Amino acid sequence: MSEGTFRVMLRMQIIPGKEADFERTWLGIGDVITEHPANRGQWLMRGAEEESVYYIISDWVDEPRFREFETSAEHLEHRTKLHPYRSGGSMTTMTVVAHLAGSAVGAAR
Repeated sequence: MSEGTFRVMLRMQIIPGKEADFERTWLGIGDVITEHPANRGQWLMRGAEEESVYYIISDWVDEPRFREFETSAEHLEHRTKLHPYRSGGSMTTMTVVAHLAGSAVGAAR
């Protein structure tokens, strides 16, 4: 990740009992995003404090390229496949200003 990266964070409330199906679907269709030439990667995280809440972080080379993808037919199809699992959500966008790597980066796991 580098400074200037455009980051998108989604908060998704999943219908209780649909979490495993959501995770499986998300993993199965993720390449729609990661294969886009402007995408730098994405992460799926389950919230620790709220049941059935997930966060998705997606990094992009810049905002215009993300917005181009956001309005594409591929993105609409991607959202359609995830929609049956959602009961709510929100999106936050930001630009990475700086990154300080921790000492555990590169350490054996």
